[in-house]
Amino acid sequence: MHAALARLATLTLTLTVATAACVAAPVVVGSKRFTESYILGEIVRQTLQAQGIPAEHRQGLGNTGILEQALASGAVDVYPEYTGTIVRELLKRPQGNASPTLAELNGWLAPRGLKALVLLGFNNTYALAMLESRAAQLGITRISDLVQPKAQTLRLGLSHEFLERGDGWPALKAAYTLPLAAPNGLDHGLAYDAISAGRVDLIDIYATDAKVGRYRLRVLQDDLGFFPKYDAVLLMRAGVDDRPLARLEGRIDAKTMIAMNAQVELDGQSFAEVAKQFVAGTVPVAGAGRQSFISRLFAPDLAALTVQHLMLVFGSLLIAIIVGVPMGVAAWRWPRSSAWLLGAVAVLQTVPSLALLAFLIALMGRIGLGPALIALVLYALLPIVRNTHAGLRGVPQGLAQAALSLGLTPRQCLREVQLPLALPMLMAGVKTAAVINVGTATLAAFIGAGGYGERIVAGLAVNDTGAMLAGAVPAAVLALLVQAVFEGIERRLLRQSIYAD
Repeated sequence: MHAALARLATLTLTLTVATAACVAAPVVVGSKRFTESYILGEIVRQTLQAQGIPAEHRQGLGNTGILEQALASGAVDVYPEYTGTIVRELLKRPQGNASPTLAELNGWLAPRGLKALVLLGFNNTYALAMLESRAAQLGITRISDLVQPKAQTLRLGLSHEFLERGDGWPALKAAYTLPLAAPNGLDHGLAYDAISAGRVDLIDIYATDAKVGRYRLRVLQDDLGFFPKYDAVLLMRAGVDDRPLARLEGRIDAKTMIAMNAQVELDGQSFAEVAKQFVAGTVPVAGAGRQSFISRLFAPDLAALTVQHLMLVFGSLLIAIIVGVPMGVAAWRWPRSSAWLLGAVAVLQTVPSLALLAFLIALMGRIGLGPALIALVLYALLPIVRNTHAGLRGVPQGLAQAALSLGLTPRQCLREVQLPLALPMLMAGVKTAAVINVGTATLAAFIGAGGYGERIVAGLAVNDTGAMLAGAVPAAVLALLVQAVFEGIERRLLRQSIYAD
């Protein structure tokens, strides 16, 4: 009897713990790196939380490809997307199927383990725009007018994603037989200021951008009907319960979305605050005051971002020391290997950070902390390997020979004599790696790994210098603190080395 009761109690406890774990697992909401996506991601998160469902928002995750990978790996459960993007960019469907019904769309998504539900209520199509004054001067009202000789001098400022998308510049250029050459990419958050300042003449925009009226832009007519409908929906993994999000169906029309975008981009409110007003049913109020820099700097998320940044920097640094010191020892022990070992880690430093992150996402099939840590480890190897090698080479041979003559094995000599003497030089390499990683870790926000980069990326999305500085200043302060700490360690080690001599 007692044994049966014990088994029943154990089973009950196990089920309780398992149920609690399932309940505690939050729904992970993703978003892309532009204002509207941030706001919609926050609305989804707060809508779930208002119903007692744990949810977190991994914001600013770059382009469609990264979000697709995040859904496939389970790193993200749901994110706001657009039907035209799903058809053209994700499913790679031909142009004739650009505006399917939701049922057709879900039929195509089902084999991928995805579903698109909750039509939010607005169509945010792509468009091309020029300053009204410049367009009137050249007599340009339609996209097809861009084939005229007078349009050949136009300077294009197109976003990086638009230049690469299947429904972006390459296909648009082919459809309209435009003779214009592809330009260098320009971040969407900077495009409006660039066109206002006269640095570019033509930019790609979203139909719900808040700045179209403010900057007096003429939206060019898509006279060939190239752009499909981009109805805003929630794209999610098939296993996600969509019922708690059904209350968002049809609630956000184009006017409301433009107003919310304006609250962020023109009035300086935070994404979370604008979403909070919408979820609470408050009418958006234009003209709200901007937050001061101090309030942004010491916002409630500072502690969490600091912990995330420290984990990225020192987690990667620890792994780099564990990997890099033996590599430096190997390069010293076997001189013939030193050229290619040092050359290999030096080449890693030349790989652009975002390119390396994209490669690691594809290789690992996930986003977030894992790819970010590996990238930071690879960037930290060079100074650690090089300084370990240089420090060991600087140890006088006579000391090693004396240690060996006293009966120490080569391994004991390395551990007890050579490495301690090379330690000041080795620590200088560790310091360099740590300081480099403090800055490089800000790029981890592009793949959802958190840290101070979240503020920088969000500020870049809306071209808000204050928001960017609220992330850059803590990163700079942390870099100075890390450098000071390691310099103190170096001085102490140097004094110990002198006294030992």
